[in-house]
Amino acid sequence: MTPDRTSPLGLEQYIAGRILVSGDSPAWTDMFVQVYSRHIKQEPFLVPAVAEPLIVWVMSGEAIVEERELDGEWVSNIVTVGDFFLTRSPTPYEMRWRATGPAPFQVMHLYLSVPLFERVAEVLSGDAPPALRDVSGGKDEQLSHLLALIHQELTAEGKGSQLFVQGLAQSLAVHLIRNYASSETDIGRQTALPGFKLRRAIAYLEGHLADPFNLAQLAGTVGMSEFHFSRLFKKATGLSPSRYFIRQRVAKAQQLLQETDTSIIEIGMSVGYSSPSHFAQVFRRETGLPPSHYRRG
Repeated sequence: MTPDRTSPLGLEQYIAGRILVSGDSPAWTDMFVQVYSRHIKQEPFLVPAVAEPLIVWVMSGEAIVEERELDGEWVSNIVTVGDFFLTRSPTPYEMRWRATGPAPFQVMHLYLSVPLFERVAEVLSGDAPPALRDVSGGKDEQLSHLLALIHQELTAEGKGSQLFVQGLAQSLAVHLIRNYASSETDIGRQTALPGFKLRRAIAYLEGHLADPFNLAQLAGTVGMSEFHFSRLFKKATGLSPSRYFIRQRVAKAQQLLQETDTSIIEIGMSVGYSSPSHFAQVFRRETGLPPSHYRRG
């Protein structure tokens, strides 16, 4: 059984692949770094939460990588060499991927130690370390340059200079805090969607009940990536965005059934169901009654 939380070393037990090189000499006390050759296809697996900021950097090949909040929608990213993922997830989530193209799919995993991250934050701002934004399939030339230098030291004779590795680790921590700190000041609220963004997202859903659910457009209305938005929306509402959307559709249908004489077929169409049988199925699943009984009831 996969735990909800684990360490960087423990996390790798749950991901299939072969270790190509690992930073395990005394020089690497501030970072845990390993390079992997991943399988062409990875079936869905649970990614436990880790305390350390994690960067996954694509070094070779390309792949379609999908992530989702537990019981949420799969969010897809096509990643190529130089793309990266950043997470400091407080909760588990699911992941899967399929490599494409002829080159092997190789990635570097880098965890910054919590003590280092805290020391750098203290020097920069005199405050506790900030929460970091989740990034999926991002591009950052400066970050890639730092990671390339780290990989160069990782594969150097003697596994790198401790002084140089420490400097790179500090530089990386500074870069993350400067560029990927969340805009929220209350770190305890990082696990939920800010109120104004939640209200904007709900208003968008209410205005598009007749349209097909579109996670990309919904996340775009609040300026967030699909994966990050889905996770925070569920924490704020207890439901995934698509599930919340269905609840809104049914609630609107209930109102129309009670307050108007509009036909059940028209009501179903007004909340996005062109098939009367599909509308009746969804309505009954959510309310326990078919639409005709609910109207009479």
